[in-house]
Amino acid sequence: MQKIDIAIAGCGIAGLAAALMLHRQGHRVTLYERFAEARPIGSGLMIQPTGLAVLDALGLAESAIARGAPVDGLWGLNIEGKPVLEAAYVDLPYSDAVGIGIHRASLFAALFDAVQAEGIAIETGREVTGTSVDTDGRTLSFVDGSASSGFDLVIDSLGVGSPLVPPADAILPFGALWATVDWPSSGPFNPRLLEQRYRRADQMVGLLPIGQGKAAFFWSMKGQDYEGWKNRGMAAFYEEVCTLWPALAPVMEQLTDPEQLTLARYAHRTSPHATGDRIAHIGDSWHAASPQLGQGANMALLDARGLAVAMENSGDLEEALSTYVRLRASHVRLYQALTWLFTPPFQSDSIWPAIFRDLFMAPASRVPPGPALKAHLVAGLAGARLSELDLAKPDYTALNQSEPRISSRADALAQS
Repeated sequence: MQKIDIAIAGCGIAGLAAALMLHRQGHRVTLYERFAEARPIGSGLMIQPTGLAVLDALGLAESAIARGAPVDGLWGLNIEGKPVLEAAYVDLPYSDAVGIGIHRASLFAALFDAVQAEGIAIETGREVTGTSVDTDGRTLSFVDGSASSGFDLVIDSLGVGSPLVPPADAILPFGALWATVDWPSSGPFNPRLLEQRYRRADQMVGLLPIGQGKAAFFWSMKGQDYEGWKNRGMAAFYEEVCTLWPALAPVMEQLTDPEQLTLARYAHRTSPHATGDRIAHIGDSWHAASPQLGQGANMALLDARGLAVAMENSGDLEEALSTYVRLRASHVRLYQALTWLFTPPFQSDSIWPAIFRDLFMAPASRVPPGPALKAHLVAGLAGARLSELDLAKPDYTALNQSEPRISSRADALAQS
């Protein structure tokens, strides 16, 4: 299709990735960011094999791995010490695969540095409040009352609170406190595992290696309990966390002030339309969910890739938007449903989801084809249609040359 003028609202993971791909196709791209200086929001995340495939296509996989930490699996125990979450990338058909634990700021930096290096235009201090279509194209309106010039296409990557999609009351009761800490030099922690501990389904604590000697600590919490948590003080929090997972004492000794932790709130909703007249929604603007399956940033990267592939292989914009939906809608629907299904066993006030998790879901998942199915779901590969997105498996052997990886679920168990 002919090269067009594109505005991307939002300088997050999805927006930056889309900007790079579309700019490289020859389109004229302008990014709009509400902050005076583009910056990330959040703490640790997992780059799954799907997301890494997109970064590899962008030439950024090596940079992401250098900034993050290879992760071989997920390992979670209940208060009885029984494993209730076991997922290992070694169970994928290509057993050299890994996930990458990384700070959101590090992933942002890899993408943002590439955007700046390629001279893509960024307008900062431009908080988007709406959009409209006129004879000059689709425009963006800003909080100061001004408006952009007309664009052939607007890409909405403003996230779950985007003003460009219909509002929805979709905030979930449970969120999580997040903090970045030094990786503990003592304790039985495996630097290649995301580890979690649970009391029923209403308490969860986790530690994710994110590279460069750091870890992301997270503690499940209901949003309505946040003020009460702050009022109880850090000594009470230390005792609560270490009662659930005593080995975390070296981590908790680093957390002495409530301001070191940030409460993240989550939402579960899918916008009724992924596209419209000269507009496309990507990432959380289109679909948002809890982080139970760790797919947020990866789905955003896949959306950006899907839109770019659709633009490259279509004759006009209308066809491209239709193709984008075809490439991504089934994967989005599947993971929205899976995340909705798997959230209660790990975040709920009721004891019943936790009982179901411990007595039925966990044991059943160990029976073939359970391990392979879990690995596929966690990796984001189920229904991802990578070949249609022109994505190939990264060369994990070349990319992952740090510590020896865990080669089996039995090894993961032995090292936990």
